[in-house]
Order: sequence, then C-alpha cells, then structure tokens
Amino acid sequence: MNLHDFRRQYQSDGLNHQDLNVDPIRQFDLWFNEVLEMESSDPTAMVLATVDQQQPRQRIVLLKQFDNQGFVFFTNRKSTKGKNMAANPEVSLHFPWHFANRQVIVCGTVELLCREEDAEYFTSRPKQSQWAAWASAQSQPLESRQELLDNYEEKKQSYPDDIPLPDFWGGYRVVPSSIEFWQGREDRLHDRFIYKIDGQQQWSIQRLSP
Repeated sequence: MNLHDFRRQYQSDGLNHQDLNVDPIRQFDLWFNEVLEMESSDPTAMVLATVDQQQPRQRIVLLKQFDNQGFVFFTNRKSTKGKNMAANPEVSLHFPWHFANRQVIVCGTVELLCREEDAEYFTSRPKQSQWAAWASAQSQPLESRQELLDNYEEKKQSYPDDIPLPDFWGGYRVVPSSIEFWQGREDRLHDRFIYKIDGQQQWSIQRLSP
C-alpha cells in the first residue's frame, strides 16, 4: 500500500487576525461550540502529552471543564500519566478537530484539583464508572480480562450504594502558557495563530508559518 497519494484539500474560509478574540479561552469557546453543533463523536476528546525520563507519551482523555483558569480532566493518579505529571508538570493538550479542518494545541503546567472538586465530579458519574475507577489499577499488568471483571464485581459488592472517592483518583487543571489555533487551507497554506502569556498575564497573538 502506497500512502503517498492519501491527501485532501482543506476547504475553509480561513482564519484572520482581526477575527480572533483577544482572549484565547473565549476563542476556544467559540470553536468548541461550533464543534458541538457538528454533532461529532467525542467532541471533548483531547490528546494529553506528558514526558517521562526517556520519552514523551500520549493518550486520549476527556475535557470536563474549561474557563480562564485552565482545562480540566480526571484520571487515576497512580497511572503512567499520573506518575509522569507528578515528576514533570509541563504538559500539552491537542484537540484534533480534523473533521472541522481545525486543531488546537494547549501547552502549560498541570496542577491538582482540590478534593472537594474531585468528589463533586466523581459523585456525578454513573455508578458503573465509579466502580470501574476502583476496579482498575490503571497502567498495571493484568493476567487476563477476567481479572479486571472480577475486580469490578468485587467493587460492586463492596460499595452497592454509596461509592467513596478513591484516594488515587482525581482531577487536573492545565494552566495554559500558550494556545495555538490551526485552520486548514487550500494547497497546505494553512492559518496558524499562537497566543502566549507574559509575566503580567497578558496575551499576545502571533501568526505562524504553516
């Protein structure tokens, strides 16, 4: 199979500096709501990149909140990504909205949410998801799928009603230092703009070569 010929033209109206909001969070909110209107699958999916002592690692997580403070997701803090972030809080998020001819890349520093915020979201999840959080020692080896299913059934029996918040599970907020918006254009002459924050917490906007 020759992959050289797999290509397409990106059809869009483009992205101009004068059309950008001065606040990147408001610009993200605008694009995010447009993605929601497209009724795509998993509109909150984003790629989280972390770095260990040897190499970068990536995986998909789900965006659960965003505001002027940053971008929030939840996970097992003893997982590979949890250990990576504990050792190196510098991370990147990538929103691959290729179906809209768009991408957003967020770079920043990750911080833990407080336990009250963790508990508020955990208790809002379906019980099945709460039991699963307890049942999975995320990133650890399993002898078989049956071992995971047995763990899940055990947690259902242990916590049939009120399911406590696991001490190893919680939320993270990525506080952005830069946010890049990419809009696909014809002939690979794409539009790219990056917002960067300075010491006075002011955002600057710069066009980048595609």
